[in-house]
Amino acid sequence: MREFGVTVVGQMTIIPARELPPPSVTYRQGTPKVANGGWNILNVKFHAGGNLTNWKVLVVREQGRGFSGPNDPAMTGLLHAFSNKCKDSGMTVPTGPPEIVPTPVLPSRSEDPGRQRALGMIEESILQFGTGRISIIVVLLAERDDFIYPGIKRMAAVRFGIQTQCMLLKNALKDPSKQDQYLSNVALKVNTKLGGINHRLDPRAMSWLTQKKTMMVGIDVTHPGPSSASGTPSIAGVVASIDNDFVQFPASLRLQKSKQEGIAELATMMIERLQLFRKHSKSLPDRVLVFRDGVSEGQFDKVLRDELPQIIEAFKRIDPNNPRYRPSLSITICGKRHHARFPATDVSSADRNGNTRPGTVVDKGITSIFDFDFYLQAHAGLQGTVRPTHYSVIYDENRLGADEIQQGVHATSYLYARATKAVSLIPAAYYADVVCEQARYWIHGFLNQGGDASSTGGESSAATRGRGGAAGRGGRGGSERMTQARDAAELRVYQAAERMWGNGLHNNLKDTMFYL
Repeated sequence: MREFGVTVVGQMTIIPARELPPPSVTYRQGTPKVANGGWNILNVKFHAGGNLTNWKVLVVREQGRGFSGPNDPAMTGLLHAFSNKCKDSGMTVPTGPPEIVPTPVLPSRSEDPGRQRALGMIEESILQFGTGRISIIVVLLAERDDFIYPGIKRMAAVRFGIQTQCMLLKNALKDPSKQDQYLSNVALKVNTKLGGINHRLDPRAMSWLTQKKTMMVGIDVTHPGPSSASGTPSIAGVVASIDNDFVQFPASLRLQKSKQEGIAELATMMIERLQLFRKHSKSLPDRVLVFRDGVSEGQFDKVLRDELPQIIEAFKRIDPNNPRYRPSLSITICGKRHHARFPATDVSSADRNGNTRPGTVVDKGITSIFDFDFYLQAHAGLQGTVRPTHYSVIYDENRLGADEIQQGVHATSYLYARATKAVSLIPAAYYADVVCEQARYWIHGFLNQGGDASSTGGESSAATRGRGGAAGRGGRGGSERMTQARDAAELRVYQAAERMWGNGLHNNLKDTMFYL
């Protein structure tokens, strides 16, 4: 490199940064102090409490583990503590105990490797709750199982259309001080799933969103991993806000071709999000702010070429009586897969771990001279060197100013519903990631070929065997026959995954944040 006149300096570059102040977090009762990107919810009440009037409890009984039965004092004590926590937090809770259904003792893993018999028993137990409207089923698990937990989540979301909240007993049955914190965290999720609002931000912090009627959108795609059956679909998720609180983000989900990063049915998914926004807000939004996760810098043009036209197409199709409807649109890419780190230059600019403090933003020195981008560390680093999120505004009809979007994204990072701290990624994009991960449970057997493929009811393993068998007979046909056999096997896997997916999310849950 020196021959070309390039010298690498052995010191880190010092660049300018600034620290944005945190927003004020408000509850219906209580305004906690925000410190180091977080706050305490002791003695506060949710802004809007959900309705827990018809909740049920499913006790998953494993051999030699868990509760002895419905009258086990440890279980009744736990449920009483949880009920009180929800009530004290502002939720509507009935005075009497919930209906409790224990499963039969499930067969062991050695007897039932794919846990299909166990899941059948769990399904029969859920059916015992009857056909009435259920607020939520609290599922008590003796341990986290690679098949039981995904199976329950798929059963509830796809077949029954019932909200579920799982509790792991080793976490729930802690000493009283730790149990209270655990149950508080569970209550945050339950309240949001039931349509409640845990906390809000002060109006000044939200003004960048509320000056016009705005819909915030998060988009992500999750792909099958190395242990997945070849041909397993990718899953695309789109979430969007439904009102001016920017707390509730219901979702649309689709299967698509394996490893396809672009979203094939984005126009239809955006129409679904706009329809739900109109249902709750009584009109369509004037502005749409899209936050796209999971896209590398080399794919920015692909988003503009393939996804932008689909979003605009959704605007044209949403209202047949007003084909000229056209909200102003901005698209921002959120990136965490980068190597930029910003250690503080002196102690006065650092937290106790030596990281820069929450609210640190960098938009000079290492950002693009041509593009509109910045790095934001909204959260507190708990361990190691904190990683900021790289935000790149690649399309902007709203003419967002640098201060406006930096302050706005930072403030909005305090609105993540299941936390009492700022998160590293703007919640819209975070939710899109979470809902995609949740939907992976619906085709879990195809994504988890490291386990027993028979967990899919035999379809995945049969498709995989079909691939190997055809390839093994391919001596005469050469590479073309092997390619055809591979493609046919992958198609069988995809079609089997589609059958397992069924109609996707049950209609009962399409208005909710079931995925938290």
